[in-house]
Amino acid sequence: MGRAQNRAEDVALFRFGIIAPATSPHLSPAERGALVRELAGCVHTDPDGACRIVSRTTLDRWIRAYRAKGLEGLMPTPRSDTGALRRHPELLEEAAALRREVPSRSADAIAEMLTRRHGVAVSARTIRYQLAARGLTRQSLMAEPAMYGRYEAERVNQRWIGDYLVGPWVPFPRVSRSRRAKLVLFVDDRSRLLVHGVWGFTETTRFAQLAFLAAILRRGVPESLYLDRGAAFVAAPLRRSAGVLGIHIIHSKPYRPQGRGKQERLNRLIRDRFILEAEAAGINDLEELNERFMAWCEVSCNTRVHAETKQTPIDRFLAGGLPTFPDHEALAEAFRWSLSRRVSTTAAVSLLGNRYQVDPSLVGRRVECRFVPEDLTLVSVYLEGRFMGAAVPFVISAYTQPRIPKLPPSAPGTGIDYLGLVLDASEDAIPGAIHYRHFGDNDDKETGGDQP
Repeated sequence: MGRAQNRAEDVALFRFGIIAPATSPHLSPAERGALVRELAGCVHTDPDGACRIVSRTTLDRWIRAYRAKGLEGLMPTPRSDTGALRRHPELLEEAAALRREVPSRSADAIAEMLTRRHGVAVSARTIRYQLAARGLTRQSLMAEPAMYGRYEAERVNQRWIGDYLVGPWVPFPRVSRSRRAKLVLFVDDRSRLLVHGVWGFTETTRFAQLAFLAAILRRGVPESLYLDRGAAFVAAPLRRSAGVLGIHIIHSKPYRPQGRGKQERLNRLIRDRFILEAEAAGINDLEELNERFMAWCEVSCNTRVHAETKQTPIDRFLAGGLPTFPDHEALAEAFRWSLSRRVSTTAAVSLLGNRYQVDPSLVGRRVECRFVPEDLTLVSVYLEGRFMGAAVPFVISAYTQPRIPKLPPSAPGTGIDYLGLVLDASEDAIPGAIHYRHFGDNDDKETGGDQP
């Protein structure tokens, strides 16, 4: 008995050793199915000493083969093309030439061409594997190589990059549980300056709007915003804010985050230098988290020498001159929401779950309602751009807080509060800074939800 035959029997015996319990004629179909599922979840040692997990489909195939031919049915079937490329290495070179000649030519077509020309059977799977090992796949040869140049804005405030980042667990107001805080932040592309960032418990459009408003109050108006396609960044209210202020919004393509490298690098810095320390020291509430983050931004993040620009972000930003700030009326209008409603026969409109009385002359007309989501008692009505008075509310409904997950147990601290030291150092380092409380409440009170 030759070596190959011994090898085939070893494999057959290995396979039978696995399926033997399931070949009993006394098992019902349900019992056999349950047993095969159990065998598919086990680890088996093959004749070579390697550990294997055999799928349910393969076990069923082995059982059918054993019933049909016995132990012989479990022996591996020798392939007709075994050793063909080893005996004829020139076939592989010819296969590679055929693929280069017509990159869209399939492995099946190449295998058939070789068989017809040389009379040697080579499987398409072997051709496909060997060509892929040489980097000669159809995708790589047919697609133009992607070229990614390095982009940098020509001036400060030419482009801001916005993003959300998940942070530490923070106690939620008025309940005994905690939630993960989420950071919305904006980065200046030219200077790498962390323009502004605010921690909250939501990823709503309004929260992103208010963070954007605070960033404008601190650093001026950008010419463009580069955002991903998250729900908060594609909603109409944020697009309206940008439109009123003349800001061009650019969304990155799905699965192609080119141009967001500066943002991702800053995110890593925030995780390594701020979030880890915040989790180690413990944070009592959002106010403390935001105050410490503001101090860390100004004392540490924006004053470090950047490895690429060889300047600190704040120095590079200030070297660009004074930023442009919008007038008060334009800024207020930019961050109001606008919804279109048709006036009912009772001279009323519905808005975010509330009803309002409007001028009776507007019955049947479609009007524009402009309002600030934080105060739904003040709604201005416009018809074709003309102010038609204020809408009078009937009853303003209350806002219900969502369910909050439990706080996981925290690791014991070392007693070294790095962020506390940074906060102490920042007392005189941020003259006239805009506090995050100046632009809204962060305890998840974004009335009206994410977007209309």
